[in-house]
Amino acid sequence: MGKPNKKLKTILRIIGITGAVYGVFRFLLPLVVPFLLAWATAILLRPSAWWIAGKCRVRAGNRWLGIPAGCAAILELTVLFVVLGWGMYLGFQKLCVEMTMFLEAVPGWVRALDVWLTRLCHMMEEGLCLTPDCMVYLMREMLRGLMDAGKKTAMPYLMTNSAVVLRKGTSLLIVSIIYVVSVGLAVQEMDQWKERCRRSRFAGEFRLIGRRLAIVANAYIKTQLVIMILTAILCTLGFWMLGNPYFGLAGIGTGILDALPVFGTGTVLFPWAAFCVVRGQWGRGLFLMALYVVCYFLRQILETKMMGDQVGLSPLETLITMYVGLQLFGLPGFLLGPVGILLIRDLLEAADDSP
Repeated sequence: MGKPNKKLKTILRIIGITGAVYGVFRFLLPLVVPFLLAWATAILLRPSAWWIAGKCRVRAGNRWLGIPAGCAAILELTVLFVVLGWGMYLGFQKLCVEMTMFLEAVPGWVRALDVWLTRLCHMMEEGLCLTPDCMVYLMREMLRGLMDAGKKTAMPYLMTNSAVVLRKGTSLLIVSIIYVVSVGLAVQEMDQWKERCRRSRFAGEFRLIGRRLAIVANAYIKTQLVIMILTAILCTLGFWMLGNPYFGLAGIGTGILDALPVFGTGTVLFPWAAFCVVRGQWGRGLFLMALYVVCYFLRQILETKMMGDQVGLSPLETLITMYVGLQLFGLPGFLLGPVGILLIRDLLEAADDSP
């Protein structure tokens, strides 16, 4: 009778810990994400911030005057944002030049599409023994109706979502200010918070969670950097083989885009392949689709393999946890899935070891 009781306790313990981890990720984590990011940033900026604060001190009588380390961290973060903003501005300028070239080429693509559709309609008319140009007129009416419907749908959509964009933009601005201020306060008060955690009754759990978050975050960043570099190299070589004059810039940009959670290489390669097919360049279109398939499988294989090796999960376990995390939490679940299963496992081991 003892064994079933132990099994039942183990099952209840697994359910309880899993439910607790899920509840924290679902309800508590969204509330503290800015502060977790601020704490991680403060850890990176703390040494340089204290060094700047020490170098900027001056003696005034019997006292030393200088800027606090938190203000130095905020200054560092502001300089970093300015540099990144300047880089984005230069990139946006380059993008505008490329967009101008793209828009100049659009009329030619439209004419090519019109010729291709007209030829297709004539082939259908001949095959079905229809009146000459009847399919051409029908296709043009359908396209005209589609454009009119798009215009009628776009304006209400823009008017409705402009308020949402304004509200989201305001929230993002407020969160950004809270994040920057939190970085400065975290640098200034980090030792005090560490001492509080050390004296807390849950000090062991805090250390365990912090260690697991650091391991998974470090593994995720390293994995994304490796995949981004390899994807950029593959795309650069592919674009060079296609004879694109901007193969370097386009390849690096596609690699960076692939590292972003919402986009991916398909954002560039799919439309490009479609344009090539419309223009009758089937070989280029198929080559771009093959390049996308290679980049896709490269990401899927390396992401599960590298993440699993670094966090202590097998590739299959990593893939399962990432998929489950995606279904439960959306895109952040790619990271939260492995973190969650590791926390559950560690907490169960800690519970088993406790008397």
